[in-house]
Amino acid sequence: MRRQHTHALAILALGGIVSTAAHAQSTGNQGPPSFRQQFADIARNPERLDDSTRLAKLFAVSWEYGLHEYPEWASELGRKGREGEWNDNSLAAEDRRDAEIAWSLEAIRSIDRSKLGPSDRVNYDLFLKGIESSIEGNKYPGRYLAINQLGGVQQDIAQSLGSMPADDLADYEHMIERLETASKLVDNTIERLRIGLDRGVTPPRVTLAAVPEQIRVNLVDDPMSGPILRPFTKMPATIPEADARRLRERASAIYASSLRPAFQRLYDYFTGTYLPKTRESIGLSAMPEGEAWYAFRVRQSSTTDLTPRQIHELGLREVARIRGEMEKVMRDASFNGTLAEFMTFLRTDPQFFHTDTTSLLQGYRDIAKRADPGLIRLFGRLPRLPYGVIATPSFMERSAPTAYYYSGSLKGGRPGFFYANTYLLSSRPKWEMEALTLHEAVPGHHLQIALAQEMEEGPEFRKYDSYTAYVEGWGLYAESLGTEMGFYQDPYSKFGQLTYEMWRAIRLVVDTGIHQFGWSRDSAISYFRANAAKTEHDIAVEVDRYIVWPGQAVAYKLGELKIKELRRRATAELGARFDVRAFHDTVLGSGAVPLDVLETIVTQWIEGVKRGS
Repeated sequence: MRRQHTHALAILALGGIVSTAAHAQSTGNQGPPSFRQQFADIARNPERLDDSTRLAKLFAVSWEYGLHEYPEWASELGRKGREGEWNDNSLAAEDRRDAEIAWSLEAIRSIDRSKLGPSDRVNYDLFLKGIESSIEGNKYPGRYLAINQLGGVQQDIAQSLGSMPADDLADYEHMIERLETASKLVDNTIERLRIGLDRGVTPPRVTLAAVPEQIRVNLVDDPMSGPILRPFTKMPATIPEADARRLRERASAIYASSLRPAFQRLYDYFTGTYLPKTRESIGLSAMPEGEAWYAFRVRQSSTTDLTPRQIHELGLREVARIRGEMEKVMRDASFNGTLAEFMTFLRTDPQFFHTDTTSLLQGYRDIAKRADPGLIRLFGRLPRLPYGVIATPSFMERSAPTAYYYSGSLKGGRPGFFYANTYLLSSRPKWEMEALTLHEAVPGHHLQIALAQEMEEGPEFRKYDSYTAYVEGWGLYAESLGTEMGFYQDPYSKFGQLTYEMWRAIRLVVDTGIHQFGWSRDSAISYFRANAAKTEHDIAVEVDRYIVWPGQAVAYKLGELKIKELRRRATAELGARFDVRAFHDTVLGSGAVPLDVLETIVTQWIEGVKRGS
């Protein structure tokens, strides 16, 4: 999976900045002209600009609004100017942004799509679809689900500060500015939790067991020993020692007077009031408007019109198919026993586990280094942005997934990172490492996301679109490329690749089972255990993830199946003219898109090859 840096990215990823308009005017900021006025001018078109020019202007204004509204995101992209500010996570700000969507909707609808060229029509459609999706999503009370075991303010402040530039004195002054107002983020979170609890909108209690400890790690007697001020513990040598000492003292004082009390308030409220009253049900269907909410989440994540029932049945078929392949690999490994016994062997035999975290990380790095040279055989275009492999931060590792990718930025001077979870080494088998590295690093998330960010043409929002079915579908498809790249040479690693494919097929069954058909947590865990060799800890973490992210997990398999379907079709129709490098460049060349748009792009490429163009 790829981890989203901030809640801003979740909004940016819907197809442009989907809440656009009147920030400057509505908050009293003066500036010629206000965002409200800019969007109104695009809609009214007093300069009589052609529709293509107005569309480009809309995208540019929308992008600038988003960077203004979400300064954390702007910082991560390397944009200067508001490095000392946070995204406003208050409910008042969210209400305002929700209302302001009308301004971008008016602007896009004022443009005559029939007068646009082919590429502009695609951009128009994606932008409009993002706005409409955001408006539909705003009907549901997701804003009150402010904390779960996978994220929230208990992790976000430390992670945001840790991702800020930290090269010179000015960078650290900006961190100080953010620290001075960080307690507002915590208090705004408490407000969301209180209202959600009053309305019966909470995460399931069973998934929240690790959250008190996640909050508590921010409560330290020595400010420099906690995760929040970690950037101040190792400052660059270019900062004079007197300044470094002053900054550390100031950061410690802010923590002691403001942030620590705020996290204490959060801890006390969460453990004393919130957690005991959270809901016992686990399915989204048990929430207000839950069935419609889940159907929306599935459509949004999968970019298809498949119903939860159709997805559930597809998952059952895929589980049966992959199980047959697993049994063949088990026979190739000369294992005498049942598939269940083989899975137990893989979960428990010491030969399959590293005994120290250094060896585990080095193993991932070795796989990544072996993958790099194999890319040129499968891709014509490769990204300039480098990536690294590092450990998941200790303060979040217990409830974090096995691994995730955190994207970098050329402009921001930050590489991409593949985070590997080193918690509980007995749950991190060697046989899963090749597939996992190919998914999170290359040719998976790093390759796809970095190439999208480096696109030279098109509006900025297209470079950061993040349709889950495409992005995670590509990651799963990338795992299957390991055979062509020389991986999976022993039956255990091949079984690991099949385990990861099975894992995503299981998601189709389990996610819909929980949220549509009333499955219990134990039923989901039992089904997972019976069909995949993932370890017990991983299975529990995964099922809890599906519980708190309804619909997200179904996107992986649906996206992978679509990409494989398009490759088979291109191979059959083009025969000797099929070029796998050109196919992959076509799939990746337009950034993340909904699956129906991807199919159109590949179809046009196939027809072009047939014509010889």
